[in-house]
Amino acid sequence: MAMLIEELIKSIEMWLKLIKKPQEYIDPTLDPVLLVPGVAGSILNAVDKKTGRTERVWVRILGADHEFCDKLWCRFDPSTGKTTNLDPDTSIEVPEDRYGLYAIDNLDPDMIIGSDCVYYYHDMIVEMLSWGYQEGKTLFGFGYDFRQSNRLQETMECFAQKLESIHTASGGKKINIISHSMGGLLVKCFMALHSDIFEKYVKNWIAIAAPFQGAPGYITSSLLNGTSFVHGWEERFFISKWSMHQLLIECPSIYELMGCPDFHWEHAPVLEIWKEKSNSNGESSVVLESYSPLEAVSVYELALANNKVTYNGVKISLPFNLELLKWANKTREILCHAKVPDKVKFYNIYGTNYETPHSVCYGSQNAPISDFQQLPFVQSNYISVDGDGTVPTESAKADGLKAEARVGVPGDHRGIVCDRHVFRVIKHWLRADHDPYYNPINDYVILPTSFDIERHHEKGLDVTSLREEWEIVSESQDGKENGKTKVGSMSVSHVGDDNTTWEEAHATVIVHPKSEGKQHVELNAMSVSARA
Repeated sequence: MAMLIEELIKSIEMWLKLIKKPQEYIDPTLDPVLLVPGVAGSILNAVDKKTGRTERVWVRILGADHEFCDKLWCRFDPSTGKTTNLDPDTSIEVPEDRYGLYAIDNLDPDMIIGSDCVYYYHDMIVEMLSWGYQEGKTLFGFGYDFRQSNRLQETMECFAQKLESIHTASGGKKINIISHSMGGLLVKCFMALHSDIFEKYVKNWIAIAAPFQGAPGYITSSLLNGTSFVHGWEERFFISKWSMHQLLIECPSIYELMGCPDFHWEHAPVLEIWKEKSNSNGESSVVLESYSPLEAVSVYELALANNKVTYNGVKISLPFNLELLKWANKTREILCHAKVPDKVKFYNIYGTNYETPHSVCYGSQNAPISDFQQLPFVQSNYISVDGDGTVPTESAKADGLKAEARVGVPGDHRGIVCDRHVFRVIKHWLRADHDPYYNPINDYVILPTSFDIERHHEKGLDVTSLREEWEIVSESQDGKENGKTKVGSMSVSHVGDDNTTWEEAHATVIVHPKSEGKQHVELNAMSVSARA
């Protein structure tokens, strides 16, 4: 019996060793990284000025819509450039826990089921920690009140303080900034307004999916109809499009994301409306009217002229805000004059291969619009271009800056920040790829040397081809310097349960002989899929 207990204890000890959390890997040679999120990418807490009570209002699921309207609805003050809460007893703050990372990691930490829908930088943070980054030493976050202008003085001052504190915490090292979406505009505004501070503290800036020339289709429909930040079953428990609409109309940041009217678009974004008109004889006809970004302003004014909300029993008018538009136009002027300092390197990653709203159309020939004030209650249709589903590729590429590299990655706007190919590109640019691929057990390093992926539709088939190359660097003497090239292949196929879909994939791996301690590996793969 004692022997059985002894074996049981040994088994438990082995099991505990297996589940024991691995020792944290830290690379002291890495330069610090600051992650900057985009619109709606920071946790926002409401603070009661009287009691000091704090509660999260963005993002939350339980009681989301009520608390959102009560605590986040706001009005723009043109004298300060700041949007202020309708509730005078509430202030909004961004939590600073985990050196700013908490606010941009999982936007609703209380959500258990379906939490991936509220992940923001979560996957990137986990990935970078595995590379050897350390929270508070080499990895930081900058959350902010995304309702505000990207050039608000208060935000700019906080960003400067963040850079200085990171520089101090890391022992005087220069900082690598990684921004996503609208965060790229915030960083660019800071670089334009405080280039001396930017050059003093920043080493590299990597912008991901930044709407440098705006997101015209997405913002047009957001201003007229609102938007949803989650989809599927979660949407039923989240903030309604109407409630979100009333917030966005008073947000400087949203106006700053409108399509740039001065940019030379390949195909200029337009607002199209199938309009019913009557002549003097009472005869009606239907015409398709088209409005440029500048001309569309008059449509916004008419469509939102009677827009109102009721707050604490008082009706408040929320029309299209021309003061906000003036502020946003000034922001665009500042962005246009931004330059990358000589000692800073800039990199741009943009999303591709997704249909992205560019122009917006309301009504149809059979169901025309008779009054512009119908627009907030009509479902829009999109005319799409290539992009990430939110930002057109053309806008994201047109940074107007001296870039070390611009790389397009197939991916959607939110998913691109957790894409493994983006991780690989970032690793290379951060010079963090000497250790992240290191395996202390086998003592080898895999360095990615090339990566290409293409997707296209041909004769009813979706075809994806991928090519990757690596160098395996090893000090092991097991492998011979001179040997034969090895080639292996694998094929798999799958037919859907309903026999309406099928997919085939084939991969070939070529392992070249070792030379000077390195072994070159090539992977070529292709998949073909079809739907009946």
